[in-house]
Amino acid sequence: MRTIVLLLCSNVFMTFAWYYNLKQEGWPLWKAILISWGIALLEYSFMVPANRYGYLTKGFSGFQLKMIQEIITLTVFSFFAILYLKETFHWRYLISFVLLLGAVYFMFSKKTI
Repeated sequence: MRTIVLLLCSNVFMTFAWYYNLKQEGWPLWKAILISWGIALLEYSFMVPANRYGYLTKGFSGFQLKMIQEIITLTVFSFFAILYLKETFHWRYLISFVLLLGAVYFMFSKKTI
């Protein structure tokens, strides 16, 4: 659970670092870059421990950690895009997410096909 919480925190900061500046039209590019790098430092402060703990302590593979991170990223970004960017959530996004959850199922499945 610690790995998931750390990845969630990391992804909140990552989403803000990458996309918050899109609504700041008056900012020069250099300002957007510097502020984004500052926020990204916080992201790394959560991401690195999450991956180390998950890999070294909990036995997640690198592939599993990446898949977990991607699902969390898409979930966090969806809320961010809807609430902050004011974008519409289309049904095709939901279908895409369901297919990714299928990928997660197969990633963690111990059965061989």
